[in-house]
Parts: sequence; structure tokens; C-alpha cells
Amino acid sequence: MKKYMVLCAGICMALTFTSCGKSSESAYRKAYDAAMANGNNTTTNTSYNSGYNNSEDIPVVTPLNDQPVTNTRVTDNNDNVPVRTENLTVVNGSGLNSFSVVVGSFSVKANAEGLVQRLRQQGYGAQLAYNSVNGMYRVVASTHSDKASAVASRNSLRNTYADAWLLYKGN
Repeated sequence: MKKYMVLCAGICMALTFTSCGKSSESAYRKAYDAAMANGNNTTTNTSYNSGYNNSEDIPVVTPLNDQPVTNTRVTDNNDNVPVRTENLTVVNGSGLNSFSVVVGSFSVKANAEGLVQRLRQQGYGAQLAYNSVNGMYRVVASTHSDKASAVASRNSLRNTYADAWLLYKGN
């Protein structure tokens, strides 16, 4: 009898733990739709920027060190590819044009320099830049004067570097 009660208690606990805390995507979607219907246009932190129609809908992306990242949309014709604006100091390279393709971010300079060397061996004009605000080294695979060529370069680099992103050189 005692074994039977322990078994029943175990089954009850298992059912309790598996049924609690489950939230469906539809519940989140309903809450989001309700908030948008009420005019609450506040967006939450996300790690992506695709699918937004104007600059008011761009979510604020907060990195791990709680330093806000400024996202800027520079539109050429109907191009709606997001770019990030940062003030960088070139550590190793000839200088950055208006738009650059960043393929890696490192807090350790030696790691960033290793990727720069590997990119140069592959034929890229890779450069190393430093963001003193958040202490990160940015590995720039290519730099361009216009956004269209930077987008094309980023798209081709994403075959190898899936997290490649566009940087608009700040003042």
C-alpha cells in the first residue's frame, strides 16, 4: 500500500510540473495584439530587426553589458536593410568608408586579429576597428561608399559568417 501511495504521489508531481509554466506562442501573440490594439507601441528587447516597416517599430537591442545599441535605417530607394551606427577607431587597416560589413566582434584583440588574418588570406581587405564605448573589437571584412554594394557584400559573406551585419560609420 505504501509503494502504491508513493507511486501515485510521484505521478501527481510529474503531472504538476509538466503542466505548469507552459505558455503557447498564441498566448504571447494575443497579448501582443491586445497591446498594439490599445495603442501601446512599446516593443520588447529582441535580437532581430527584420519585418519592421518604419523606424518607430525598430526594437531596442540591448547587449549583455547593457550598453544601448543605436540602430539607424538609411534607405536607398526601397532598401530596408538595418544598419548599426557606431563610432570606431581603426586599429589595423586603411580606413572605413560610410558602410562596412562586420563579420566578428571580440573583446580579446588577439582573437580579432586572427580573424582579420584569415579574411586577408581569403582575399578580403579586412580591417580591425575598436569601439571604446563597449570595449569590443570589430572585424570588418569589407567597406563601401554606398549601401547597395555593402548589402551585396554582406549577403555573400553570410554564407560563411551567418551573423554578418552592416555598420554605418558614425562621426
